[in-house]
Amino acid sequence: MRYFSRFHPLVTLVYFLTVIIFSMFVNHPVMGIIALLGGICFTSVMTSSAEKVSDLKFYIPLFFLISLTNPLFSHNGKTPLFFMNGNAVTLEAIIYGVGIAVMLVGVMMWAKAYSFVMTTDKFLYLFGSIVPQLSLVLSMVLRYVPMLKRQAKQVQKSQKGLGMYSSDSYFDRAKSGMRVMSAVVGWSLEHVVETSKSMKARGYGLKGRTNYSNFRFRKEDGLLLGIIVGLFAMIVVCMTTGALTFAYYPEITPIKTNPMALIAYICFAVLAILPFLIEIGELLRWNYYRSKI
Repeated sequence: MRYFSRFHPLVTLVYFLTVIIFSMFVNHPVMGIIALLGGICFTSVMTSSAEKVSDLKFYIPLFFLISLTNPLFSHNGKTPLFFMNGNAVTLEAIIYGVGIAVMLVGVMMWAKAYSFVMTTDKFLYLFGSIVPQLSLVLSMVLRYVPMLKRQAKQVQKSQKGLGMYSSDSYFDRAKSGMRVMSAVVGWSLEHVVETSKSMKARGYGLKGRTNYSNFRFRKEDGLLLGIIVGLFAMIVVCMTTGALTFAYYPEITPIKTNPMALIAYICFAVLAILPFLIEIGELLRWNYYRSKI
């Protein structure tokens, strides 16, 4: 189910920018944990079981790698736990490493959710008339990397069918990998030529050329945009009162639980969980209608 992707591109773009900006630039553990949990919930309804397993294999080691790396290089903090090679490993450095890991993994999950929802045609619809050259280049670049990965997998499968990769020798596997890379590079160059000819045949760059779009701003889009802007404004107001101030160094400051801080946590939690609630609500409604057939 990807019902959230049916909303207007402007609404979804504003939503992702809002969540990612708060996740990256608000240095607060509660906000980071909320962003991570929201990203997990959203991507869980957008990916298959195999993709979930693949994500776990990638994100869990990455999380521990970032968490353990920071204390080895940063020795700030007032609470030394033990010494390693004459350098103090502090509690503040460990907690800060965990906080950075939570933030990075959460942002990466939201970026993955963004790639699911904000497709190339939506990006071109929003920015094609404002900066057409730049929007075209960015959309092609964003599309180019996954396209190359798919082509590389196809070439690799075809070579396995021809008997390649049959040896466990590192040299043979490297040689086969270079053969795949050579085939993919040649295919990409040919694809660039075909794309340029296709664009020229369709009149790209000519004056008076119009663009067709099937995106329409509906009442549902206006309602969701109003909710996003309202939650964003409430969080900003709470931030101006100092409700989200937090520091790891030189010592960890207490997490505030005053009314303004609680309002900020709740508003950001609602904002982060909003796509998941929309997807679950649509799934429940779909199952209800199916039961009535």
